Amino acid sequence: MIAHEYVWTFWSVAFLLPWAALFLLVPEQRRIMLRASLLTAPLGLSQPLFVPEYWNPPSLLGLAQRTGFDIESVLFSFGLGGVGAVLYNAVTRKASEPVPPQERCHRRHKHHISALLTPLVVFPVLYPWGWNPIYPAIIAMLVGAIANVGCRPELLGKTILGGILFLVYYTLLFLGFQASAPGYVDQIWNWDAITGIRVLGMPIEELLFAGAFGCYWSGAYEHIFWMRPARTEAAQSTRPHARAAKEPHHG
Repeated sequence: MIAHEYVWTFWSVAFLLPWAALFLLVPEQRRIMLRASLLTAPLGLSQPLFVPEYWNPPSLLGLAQRTGFDIESVLFSFGLGGVGAVLYNAVTRKASEPVPPQERCHRRHKHHISALLTPLVVFPVLYPWGWNPIYPAIIAMLVGAIANVGCRPELLGKTILGGILFLVYYTLLFLGFQASAPGYVDQIWNWDAITGIRVLGMPIEELLFAGAFGCYWSGAYEHIFWMRPARTEAAQSTRPHARAAKEPHHG
């Protein structure tokens, strides 16, 4: 068993192992993983919003307790972002292809930027209402997923299945997390500030977070970089490096 003061540090690093496995085993997704992880890593800097309101984990050098920030949250966010972006493609073995320039002119795409930024707008609107910050975060990501699909309907299937796959993935990791440190969840989560509902011993908020994140982020890469699930066998058989070279840049 892992001593409680080292659990968060250990598991923030352990969350990088599935990331590394996907990176090695699914080489055609490496470019996506790196981009997605670099985009989500800074979200770890939001930890002061959640400590101690949602939880209060001992961290490396005691940073979380002294400053609110910690190194572990950045590693955790890095790992989640890369896996969340490619888990659907890795499991279904589907590729992505660029959205044709003529389709980008469709009137629904005039909301391209606003749809992508929806979570960043919704969260600060809900945060001052006095809820525990985990709930505005969950709602913001769900609204962001809906906005993504509204702008890019072809991402509906990937959004739903990607959310389910990520929820299963996160649940399995969290079960291992619990098993490695019995009693940790009871002591570290702020149970008085959340619903207190447990599923397999886990706070239901963790599962809601995982599902919401998976729904939003599984289609975010395609939305940001004007990609979509490949529609033809020819597109899916395109060599990964050639396809990556043709990926358009957002903006």
